[in-house]
Amino acid sequence: MNFKKGEVLYFDKPLTWTSFKLVSHVRYNLCRKLKVKKLKVGHAGTLDPLATGVMIVCTGQATKRIEEFQHHAKEYIATIRLGATTPSYDLEKEIDATYPMEHITEERVAEALKTFTGEIRQIPPVFSACKIDGVRAYDLARKGKEVELKPKLLVIDEIELLECNLPEIKIRVACSKGTYIRALARDIGEALDSGAHLTGLIRTRIGEITLDQCMHADTFPEWLERQDMETEEDNN
Repeated sequence: MNFKKGEVLYFDKPLTWTSFKLVSHVRYNLCRKLKVKKLKVGHAGTLDPLATGVMIVCTGQATKRIEEFQHHAKEYIATIRLGATTPSYDLEKEIDATYPMEHITEERVAEALKTFTGEIRQIPPVFSACKIDGVRAYDLARKGKEVELKPKLLVIDEIELLECNLPEIKIRVACSKGTYIRALARDIGEALDSGAHLTGLIRTRIGEITLDQCMHADTFPEWLERQDMETEEDNN
């Protein structure tokens, strides 16, 4: 393998790790193995700290492919709690409001989910990496400043109800780049005349890359030791 010329690696991002931490972990171990002070490493699609699953990491010249990977369709398994909301739409923040649940049935959930397939407009979460005048929305939100984000057009190819154990549901979502599953949870709650927030998220696929093809971050140093390394530089 030649990490300077460029390699594409697939990871199952650990729970609580930021995407940046995973990239830093990969870069540190590669630099140590290659005995270099720096190496270009990047990821193709952020995952929130409270999410796990497929993350593509590119090294060297392969970082030029990041935009290509970012445009691939993605698939998620999401666990959503109905009847309560949080400011971040997930477990990062405490519950700030509760809503009636008595009128919600499995049949009503299934019908509501159907309304989210195809092209939809979605307002991103205020606790997100979207930029407002060059500043990340989450930086403004964490400082208590008012954040107003515009709706974005995106595509949900498939949405499937996997489990319904009210007040919790589990769904599978196949969607386009730019879809916030936390925001989808919020919108599902509103569609049910209630509230909702995300309690668990796994990205199971990016393009053709599935979770079973991914390595774990903690075994990466050991895996790296077993690889045949090419040392010639790419001078292009």
